[in-house]
Amino acid sequence: MRGATYGEVFAVKEFRVLFAGFVLLIGGDVIKMLALSVLVYARTGSAGLSAAAYMAGWLPYIVGGLFLLSLADRVPARALMVAGELVVAGTCLLLAYAGLPVWGMLALVLATGVLSPVFLAARSAVLPEVLGGDAYVLGRSVLSVASAGAQIVGLAAGGAFLAVAGPSGALGVTALLSLVGAVVLRFGLPYRPARGVADREGAGRGAVRETSRVNRRLLADRRVRGLLLAGWLPCACLAGAEAMVVPYLGGQGQAGVVLAAAAGGMAAGQFAVGRFVAPAGRERLSLPLAVLLGVPWLGYAAAPGLGWAAVLAAIGAAGLAYQLGLQRRFVDAVPEEVRGQAFGLQSAGLMTGQAVGAALVGALGEMVAPGQAIALAGAAGIVVALALTRVLRPDRQHEALA
Repeated sequence: MRGATYGEVFAVKEFRVLFAGFVLLIGGDVIKMLALSVLVYARTGSAGLSAAAYMAGWLPYIVGGLFLLSLADRVPARALMVAGELVVAGTCLLLAYAGLPVWGMLALVLATGVLSPVFLAARSAVLPEVLGGDAYVLGRSVLSVASAGAQIVGLAAGGAFLAVAGPSGALGVTALLSLVGAVVLRFGLPYRPARGVADREGAGRGAVRETSRVNRRLLADRRVRGLLLAGWLPCACLAGAEAMVVPYLGGQGQAGVVLAAAAGGMAAGQFAVGRFVAPAGRERLSLPLAVLLGVPWLGYAAAPGLGWAAVLAAIGAAGLAYQLGLQRRFVDAVPEEVRGQAFGLQSAGLMTGQAVGAALVGALGEMVAPGQAIALAGAAGIVVALALTRVLRPDRQHEALA
């Protein structure tokens, strides 16, 4: 089967609009959390509160994922995406200029973050409507590469804005980026009605009850459940390994080099597999690439220096391209009328799994050396990938088994 090309993907105007909005979203979010972390540290002098501020935007994902995701199918996607940008802009302006106490800033980020999985689900569910077949898989590849690039640029730009304008000024810049993103999405995308109108069984139910019902429905489907687990568990092990990079390097700024190398490896892997491997080949590569996600981290048991640590991290993160072989299968497995919630559940589980993986490996790091903890996280990733063999292989007779 002939695969799509990146040129064909970018020829679609709606994808270009989604791409521009996505880059603004990711870059702005990195600047926002970096600025908030610096602002909290400047106010309190507490490294713990500063770290909590940096992670606060991700913590509410599990709440939104459990109780609100049905909104992604019951409200038109364009309206949700624009609302998400406006919420971010308002949050940043309040953080920067409202003079809130530290507890108030953290509470604001946590409260508004509950809606983040809904906004993200709306974006994810629109993509297969804009791009069909293999073009959708390549579109996801492009967005993954863009995410890595936007994170690196966002960290660099955030540092520059912080140096010039301070944390309040950096938050103001993020608000401006979100407002630009809202305008781009509002006038660049056509109106599409909500998908959930086709799901008559959920008509009349509140958002919480409907979210719970559809989550149970999705997780009861062995095919969907298997694909969700295949997306969550290997990434949780990777997050655990990356969480130990800072203590491995003694808390020095060198950790940024290793983490940037991992982001670069992820982008390179996504691009190479998307560009040079045919659709059927991507699905066949899902298992070996998922195993690759864990193998290089075993090398940390030998206590490599900064250079080799960065190389190993880049090679390991390149294995994230295994997800490209799952994308088409996931879209095919999910009923169209609940596609938004399915993508939201996928994202919420991914965020939660990464947090749990980082916490577990962090606890392990209290008992063994950081390098050994990283190696054990890599070993866990290999075991998880092999345990998911029946899902990761594109063999149709086993595809339904989790």
